[in-house]
Amino acid sequence: MEVPVHSMAGREVDTIELPADIFEVPVKVGLMHQAYVRQMANARLGTHKTQTRSEVSRSKSKWYRQKGTGRARHGSRNAPLFVGGGVAHGPRPRSYKKKMPKKMRRAALRSLLSAKAAEAEIVVVDKLHVDAPSTREMVGVLENLTGGRSAVVLLAERNEAVEQSIRNIPHARTLRVGYLNVRDVLSHDMLVMPLDALEHIKGWLGTNQGA
Repeated sequence: MEVPVHSMAGREVDTIELPADIFEVPVKVGLMHQAYVRQMANARLGTHKTQTRSEVSRSKSKWYRQKGTGRARHGSRNAPLFVGGGVAHGPRPRSYKKKMPKKMRRAALRSLLSAKAAEAEIVVVDKLHVDAPSTREMVGVLENLTGGRSAVVLLAERNEAVEQSIRNIPHARTLRVGYLNVRDVLSHDMLVMPLDALEHIKGWLGTNQGA
């Protein structure tokens, strides 16, 4: 698949051939969904907890005498029946972690990139560079490249100036290639990819890498 290469001003300066083994594979929606669910589940802390009747801080003594009151035979006020008592069958700390083989995770990323490429939602830029952090300048750059649509900007390596410039833009975020994931890409309209980031993707997701 041949796509144009743009400058930061939005002008087409060249063309490049995207590797078919990454950007033209069959789109497997089920695999992408599985990767998305796994990522969302693994992000859950699982620290939710309610107190049972044995854990609430109340008196353990019998509430009132067994006989002669005409009321039910309650043992203590800790029971879930009463306000301030324990919670029956409430949530307990647990792990929501889901596993997914590495080959399947990478196949899901290839499927996602292929879907983005098929919808013309990948923008290749020759380079992405600013001399100093400037949100205003980066807003203009993204406007030129994506037309104001929300975007994930891939970076080949750490770039403080670009990352800080994009940090305060509500509809955009930066992502280093090694952290490319299904959730962030799906939650934005466009994928902005400098040439150096594309080279990293070729080395990481190319089928000749044994994944």
